[in-house]
Parts: sequence; C-alpha cells; structure tokens
Amino acid sequence: MKRTAVVTAGTAGIGLETALGLAAAGYAVTVVGRDAGRGARAVERIDATGPAHPARFLSADLGSLDEVRALADRIAADHAASGDPLTVLVNNVGAMFPARRDLGGVEASFVVNHLSPYLLTELLLPTLTAAAPSRIVNVTSGAVGVAKKEFDAVEPSGGYYGFHWYGRAKLANLAYTLDLAARLEGTGVSVFAADPGGAATDMTNGTMTDPKIVSPALRLLWPLVRRTFERSTSGPASVAARSSIVAATDDALAGRTGVVIGAQASPVAPFRTATDRRVAAAVRRLSERHAPLGVA
Repeated sequence: MKRTAVVTAGTAGIGLETALGLAAAGYAVTVVGRDAGRGARAVERIDATGPAHPARFLSADLGSLDEVRALADRIAADHAASGDPLTVLVNNVGAMFPARRDLGGVEASFVVNHLSPYLLTELLLPTLTAAAPSRIVNVTSGAVGVAKKEFDAVEPSGGYYGFHWYGRAKLANLAYTLDLAARLEGTGVSVFAADPGGAATDMTNGTMTDPKIVSPALRLLWPLVRRTFERSTSGPASVAARSSIVAATDDALAGRTGVVIGAQASPVAPFRTATDRRVAAAVRRLSERHAPLGVA
C-alpha cells in the first residue's frame, strides 16, 4: 500500500519543492493549483526525478471555499476508492494582496491564508484519521509578529495594509494549528506548523516589495527593512521547503504533535500569541462562522 501526500499551491515555488521532497521520500504526491499548464509542468518535473509513484495534479482555486469543498470531496472519494491512505496533507497555500479585496464576501487574505486550509483540513480529517499515523503540515510565516491580535471580527480595525493583514491571517492559522494538535491528541494524526523563512518567490519578488503594504510607521523605516528583507528572501525555494519536508517526513517527529518547525528545519518555540487559548477560541468561532463545514 503506497503512502500518499497532497500539497496545496504545489505547482511552483516552495510548494513544488515540497512536493519534490515528498516524492523523493517515497510518497505518491498530488499537487493542487489553479493553472492546468503549471500543474502539468509540475507533474512532469516530479516524474522526471524517477519517483516510486507518479505524481498527479488536481485543479482548484483555493480562494473559493466552494472549490475547496469540491477538492476535499474529490480527494476523500479517490482515497476511499483506491484504499491508499492519505498520509500527509501540506497546506502550503498563501497569498498577500496589495489592496483590499473580497473573495466570496470575506477579505481575501483571511480566506486564502486561513479559511481555505482550515476548511480543507477539517473536511479531510476523517480520511486522515483513517490513515493514521498521518500528518498535517500548515505553512506559517514570520509575519505573524506584525499582526493585529484581534479576532472578534473577520477584519481588524484600522486601515488595510497587506503585510499586516497577511500576518494576521497566518497568526489565525497558527493558533488553529496548535489548537487542532491538542484536539487530535491520541488519534494518530500529528499536526505541525512549518516556517519556510525567506525565499525568492513570486510573492516576495512582487507584492512584498511595495512599501504601501506596511503601515506608515513601518514605512518610514522601509529602506532598512527592504535591505534586510532582500537578504532574508534571496535563498532558493528548495531551502525554504525543508521545514515542510521535515515536518511531513522526519521519523524523529513520530508521535509528536503541535510542533513548529522553524526556518532551520528544526523545532522552535511557537509565537506566544498563537498559544493563547482565548485567541484560539476566537479564531475557531470566526472559522466556523465564515467556513461552515455543513455547507455543501
């Protein structure tokens, strides 16, 4: 029986490098993305490495919660039909938006960086539990450190600044990740967060170079921040993917859960706010309200 893995946003960048690492570790890898052409190229690149099992691509716009639900249904049905266990789910999807926009009536950063992986994970929990021991890996970010720590509503107070709102969505997902780990204790499903650190990707080379994505106070320091940022994001995506690959495959993590794997591909202390039970409870309420599991 083959071990299988799903990697969202797996057709390029850190996601593709994660998929390559999982394929090298013997997993049958499914990459998820919006673009069929990029998906075909990703599968071709993975298969060119001579993996034990051929890769496949599934198309889904992870900014649409309806498509996330359809994706979960497809993955669950495929695994039920084949009998092959879903051993690893890597929620690699992430996006930053320079200007505020809605996706299905909810602010886009919160949808893509939290509600989408939250919903996919929750819908696939029966499949992952049936495959235990299995692992869930949610990709986090150092941007959680500049996030507003308020989750009474889906949007924070004040003006829109893409980097801070991205960080807040990632903070919500990190709090959810640690809360989920506690919830699944004893089920055989381990839950990890993986921080890739910096890498040269489409997002870091595009949106994150615009000083308007940060608050005016931070913008005053932009020349210094920009130089530091460029140094920290100049590495290859293959290095940034190590934290996700370790979280998904390292035997030393067997039986452990609720661990954050840092940019050096080793466990680190979680961001303190993400461990606050009140934050986790507020995030849970928001998630259940805006991405209800019972909606078909």
